[in-house]
Amino acid sequence: MNRFRTLLLSLVVLAALSSANAVEIADVTIADSLKQSAAGPELILNGAGLRTLYMVKIYVAGLYLTEKKGNTADVIALKGPKRIQMSLIRGVSVEQLLDALNEGLKANLSAAEQAEFAGQIEQLNTTFSTLKKTKKGDVVALDFIPGAGTRVSVNGQSTSPPIAGDEFYGALLKIWLGDKPVQDKLKAALLGQS
Repeated sequence: MNRFRTLLLSLVVLAALSSANAVEIADVTIADSLKQSAAGPELILNGAGLRTLYMVKIYVAGLYLTEKKGNTADVIALKGPKRIQMSLIRGVSVEQLLDALNEGLKANLSAAEQAEFAGQIEQLNTTFSTLKKTKKGDVVALDFIPGAGTRVSVNGQSTSPPIAGDEFYGALLKIWLGDKPVQDKLKAALLGQS
């Protein structure tokens, strides 16, 4: 009987430890830390939340930084690697994903900023247009790699060379964290405010 209790207690402790290392939202488990590469620094989960559209669950987003930040300006100004990760709850077409990204950029960038980043936005559109339809369970990551730019990957596989320009990643983050974010509740969650 003592062996059974010891085993049961061990399982409870392991379950508690593993749940302390992850966040679960809408049946999607989000790691509390990750690395973009084996040689890179560890990024910690700043916040995570659910993206819905007309009460339909679309994806769970997670924002990873080298240190926690509670407002948009501090997140964008933070030096070092970053990641915004979307864990898809349902399959969406590449066109739907692109439309949402482009709408978010238009809503949060001035006309001058849109002109400044026109080349990078076009490259982002080209990168996404090479993808096939996404499916439930896919993980789309937008990584900022200092000195290289923005890397898009799906399920850990890079889709193209990085999009150059450090400032462009800040523009992308405004889709979720800008003055007109894709969803206010998601912005608050990503900033660790909920």
